[in-house]
Parts: sequence; C-alpha cells; structure tokens
Amino acid sequence: MLAQDITTEYRLTLPPWVRDELADVPDSIPGVDDRMRLVHRLADRNWREGNGGPFAALVAESETGRIVSVGVNVVLSSGVSSGHAEVVALGLAQTRRETWDLGGAGMPAHELVVNWRPCIQCYGAAMWSGVRTLVVAGEGPELEEITTFDEGPLGGDWADQFERRGIRVVRDVLRDEALDVFRAYRAAVDADALTVYNARQGAAGGEA
Repeated sequence: MLAQDITTEYRLTLPPWVRDELADVPDSIPGVDDRMRLVHRLADRNWREGNGGPFAALVAESETGRIVSVGVNVVLSSGVSSGHAEVVALGLAQTRRETWDLGGAGMPAHELVVNWRPCIQCYGAAMWSGVRTLVVAGEGPELEEITTFDEGPLGGDWADQFERRGIRVVRDVLRDEALDVFRAYRAAVDADALTVYNARQGAAGGEA
C-alpha cells in the first residue's frame, strides 16, 4: 500500500567538518569582506571533502554582522539535487529564527552572502526568503566556463528584479578569490575525476 511505502521526510544536513571549520570563527563578523572570506573558506573545503560543488553561503544580520547560519553544497552527500549552499543556509536560518520570513516584523535585516551569483533555483529561494541584501562574489560566465556547471537561464536583469522587491544586491566582493576556488576545483576534477553532477545523464553542466 502506498500509505505504508511513501517517504514522508528528507533532510539537508551540514557535514560534521563544518563545526571544526567554524571553531575559531567569532559570532559576529562586522566586515562584508571578512564574511565573504569565510564563505570562500567553506566553499574550498566543501569540494575537497566530497560533499558537493565548491559553493558556500551564509546568512548574517546586516547591521551587526552576527552570523545566523552557514551552508555548503550537499548535493552529493545528501542525494538531493536542491541541496545547494544557499538553500541550506536559508533553511537553517529560518529554522533558527523559527519563521519562514527572514524579513518579518520585528526581525533584524538579514543578508545572504554567497560565492557567486545564485543559480536559477537559488535565485528564487533567495528572493522569497525575506533577506534584505544579497552579497555575491561575482557574476558572469566564468563560473560555468571553469566548473562546467549549468546555472540555468537567468536573465540579464536578475539583480534589478531583486532591487525591485526591496532586496539590495552587492556585487564583486572578493571576486578573484572566488575564481581561485573554482579553478582549484576544476583542476582536481580533471586530475582525480571528481563528480561534476548533472541530471542530464552525461551532458555538460550541473548545478551550483
């Protein structure tokens, strides 16, 4: 019977190494550059640990720099294609705040910091999350060219669409450092045949 066999739960969980990586990190990181440095650090370790692609994100209170949550890409370790860094970070922040709306009444303004412009999936997740600021290390074709991931058909007005909804977009924060992480990942993929995951059965591309 279907009622007996149907799966009723799935989980996206941060890998255990994240706690070790955060052991020396203060509760608050006032500077946006330093917040992005932490994102790059997590992204670089994530692919080396084999959890997923070279992507990480965090949610912070914009005014104080207090870190609410972090996320890394866990697609490979979870077996769930939506387990992108932004989705994980936002979901954990909403769980911690006990609300689906990080921009709700009485809430501090939250920002999402991520090491590249969101893919098509995470674009929607970020827009509906309630964050008031999106901070990205960069945008443009370099990510897809270096990693071979497919980020989806995002329009050229992607940032304007956030701004129209009251979400400020801050771009090009430590952009070169983001590209360094992607290049290191791709070199290892070429050398060690790491999985560049892709639901299209061998076609070029994947998910961030």
